[in-house]
Amino acid sequence: MLLAIDIGNTNVTLGAYNEDVLSFTARLATGTRRTSDQYAVDIKEILSLHNLEFENIEDCIISSVVPTVTVAVNEAISKLCHIVPLTLGPGVKTGLNIKIDNPAQLGADLVAGAVGAIAEYTLPCIIIDMGTATTVSVVDENGFFRGGAIAAGVRLTLKALSENTAQLPSIHINAPENVIGTNTVDSMKSGLVYGTAGMLDGLINRIEYELGGNATIVATGGLSKEIIPFCNHNIIYNENLLLDGLKEIYNKNN
Repeated sequence: MLLAIDIGNTNVTLGAYNEDVLSFTARLATGTRRTSDQYAVDIKEILSLHNLEFENIEDCIISSVVPTVTVAVNEAISKLCHIVPLTLGPGVKTGLNIKIDNPAQLGADLVAGAVGAIAEYTLPCIIIDMGTATTVSVVDENGFFRGGAIAAGVRLTLKALSENTAQLPSIHINAPENVIGTNTVDSMKSGLVYGTAGMLDGLINRIEYELGGNATIVATGGLSKEIIPFCNHNIIYNENLLLDGLKEIYNKNN
């Protein structure tokens, strides 16, 4: 089995592939101060929860935007499975032609998402990843990564509101019945959900204008399910896009 791991600022997402079949997914909270032993214990328990032993893991690929956690998770996998994970970075074949000012600046998560989208969808493609940040990536009709946009994530926006204002509370993020909120909580929900949906619609319109036509639009990330139903565009939800991209990258290197 191949273990694919995506290390984000908020969560560490794991998925195990038996050939091309995704057997399970799981999430851990990202902790920059956690040791490799702590991650090893958690990963072993997750595998056990899904009736797998660490001996079943034949190889591993990792993408990460948190370098300190990358080291700890690499060491954890090495201790558990006695293998050296393939870490997405310089020297790893991705098949992605990156056409931005400095290709080295492109985050591993955006690379994995783009590779997954190219493998699964008709191009050109717009990829929305709603995590700690909301990122919008663009792959043109030739499969070239052209760039994109980055905005604060929905939870990050909520945190800024609740921590930097005296009377705005922390709330559960879901859509209120009406855009026009009649109380503080519903007004905040409206701004977060409908406001983010409107931002995405606006960005998509401008991106498609620059591309010169319509694009396939795919969304991933924890809060996508709460937001994309309120967008005007037809957006495909793919929870495991980054893991699928990591599997594709692993195959290109093996």
